[in-house]
Amino acid sequence: MENITENVVNEHSHIKGWGIDADPANEPTYPMKMYTGDDHRRMNYERPPMQPKNVEILQSNERPSLPAVFGTSTPPTGLSGKIRRYAFKFSEGSWGHWLPLMLADRVNVVEGIVDDLKQGYVPNIFKERGWNAEWKYNRNKAIQKIAIGVAVTSFLLTVLVYRKDNKSSN
Repeated sequence: MENITENVVNEHSHIKGWGIDADPANEPTYPMKMYTGDDHRRMNYERPPMQPKNVEILQSNERPSLPAVFGTSTPPTGLSGKIRRYAFKFSEGSWGHWLPLMLADRVNVVEGIVDDLKQGYVPNIFKERGWNAEWKYNRNKAIQKIAIGVAVTSFLLTVLVYRKDNKSSN
């Protein structure tokens, strides 16, 4: 047992905090937990067979290898895929990782709508965003969201038209 613990900690010692809970003598929950030793026997398990990798998989730079099972339903594509690839260059504990991933999610929504329109399907955005339920169960908030959306859109259109008029008059 001691040998496995040392191997795990040494093999991944470049990763801050890796294997910190591998030492049974350093069990932070000791007085509150009924310790039987089974918690630390989990390091002797046999790794399951690897799932075949048939699409691009984005993986944390903090992880030495792919997990045995991973999602393949939506591989990174388009602009959102480029943003995701950029995000995975950063540590999972940094803003440089999570903010681009959130941006990529928003970009992916727009890409999905464009794909739907290319295929001749007009998405019902109000229904998909839950506006029917919002209108039925939280009408005041729905009216507030609509008013804010109309105000922001009107402001942006006014600014764009004003700029265009100023450029054409010069």
